[in-house]
Amino acid sequence: MTVIRQDDLIQSVADALQYISYYHPVDFIKAVDEAYQKEQNPAAKDAMAQILINSRMCAEGHRPICQDTGIVTVFLKVGMNIQWDAQMSVTDMVNEGVRRAYNLPDNVLRASILADPDGARSNTKDNTPAVIHYEIVPGDEVEVHVAAKGGGSEAKSKFAMLNPSDSVVDWVLKMVPTMGAGWCPPGMLGIGIGGTAEKAMMLAKEALLDPIDIHDLQKKGAENRAEELRLELHEKVNKLGIGAQGLGGLTTVLDVKVKDYPSHAANKAVALIPNCAATRHAHFTLDGSGPAALKPPSLEEWPEVTREVGGNVKRVNLDTVTADEIKTWKPGDTLLLNGKMLTGRDAAHKKMVDMLAKGETLPVDLKGRFIYYVGPVDPVRDEVVGPAGPTTATRMDKFTRTMLAETGLMGMIGKSERGDAAIEAIKEFEAVYLMATGGAAYLVAQAIKKAEVVAFPELGMEAIYEFTVEDMPVTVAVDTDGESVHKIGPQIWQAKIEEQAIDVA
Repeated sequence: MTVIRQDDLIQSVADALQYISYYHPVDFIKAVDEAYQKEQNPAAKDAMAQILINSRMCAEGHRPICQDTGIVTVFLKVGMNIQWDAQMSVTDMVNEGVRRAYNLPDNVLRASILADPDGARSNTKDNTPAVIHYEIVPGDEVEVHVAAKGGGSEAKSKFAMLNPSDSVVDWVLKMVPTMGAGWCPPGMLGIGIGGTAEKAMMLAKEALLDPIDIHDLQKKGAENRAEELRLELHEKVNKLGIGAQGLGGLTTVLDVKVKDYPSHAANKAVALIPNCAATRHAHFTLDGSGPAALKPPSLEEWPEVTREVGGNVKRVNLDTVTADEIKTWKPGDTLLLNGKMLTGRDAAHKKMVDMLAKGETLPVDLKGRFIYYVGPVDPVRDEVVGPAGPTTATRMDKFTRTMLAETGLMGMIGKSERGDAAIEAIKEFEAVYLMATGGAAYLVAQAIKKAEVVAFPELGMEAIYEFTVEDMPVTVAVDTDGESVHKIGPQIWQAKIEEQAIDVA
């Protein structure tokens, strides 16, 4: 009988979470590089270049690919013939592994998990608890899949209980445009069909653990309905022209994964869950011989990529930028930001809006300033700040009018699109919204030369910082006239793909 020791599982989970924080799966890197090579939209191509450069830097420096180091999901298949040498429950062992991984001094990972989610929303400080799924199977091993899922992509999950005669393809093609760019494409779509509501969601999440192999499937051809759906959706979703980071382009999805399960005759449960550009998962097996050993991939697997800076690049001094200057910026322009900016995300915005409603003075003066929507990773060694990529800007939309009207804020920086109400406020107050690339957090952090908490230190990673930056790359996403690159980009590229019959497969 195989004996699995308590610390073997704990250490294996911890090691796997550290591993996936800085190593992309090699199949993902190769798929992004292929998409990068064929991309025709310069803005989307540059976004993928940043993702690839960031990925290599993280693999070399052992620092997180994304500042959002995710909520941990673990799938365990426990052999019926094993015996545990343990004092803790399996759930407690997994959570202890999470705790060790996220508090490792050499590579501290951001703790994002909040207890009392509809109440105090207090940070648990160590990213526990994980979401854990068990299956008891024949055998004398424990098979473990570990994943870390970013909040931006998880927020775009979709579910529907379709009628039996409804088209899954039509539903997915209707849903994907509503997801915007907050899930940081290019990535993968996991689709679960059948079972009950919760089973469909489980299938979709599990599907994302599979390797990218759409080209192999294209060569051999579909052998069942799930494979037919994969091929059809891969082509049709890419023909939507959404592109990398929602900027418009040829590649929105690198692969589509489909799993199904028998269903009640009256139902067709369908779940859709995207994986972002920070795809993070690992698989290992415990057989009683000790903790798992995950082999680091060779750096030769990463392509050598250099950003191709075009003629529309403008260097901006945030300390002296004027209202007249920002009026010259147009959607799709690349800017290199220099000088001082403030940071703030959900909790800080709520605090500020509440203070304004009470007539209180804000702890920071926002007049003429830019605010970056970010919750950085804590620094290690000689870092000024840890990986500091953007968070989804649409979550701040409900605060935007108040912030622009009452503080004199000039500009905002985040990822993904802005909603209609926020765009209208940006236009009315002649402000601007800039987009940093999601999935390039370590690369962005290299541009930050100084970081100081200036307000709300009790919010931890959601505190307001003042960053001093040098040549931080961003794209103009909404200009002072309210023109949005996330609206015009996909429209332009969808039309180009159709009119020119461009191959997106």
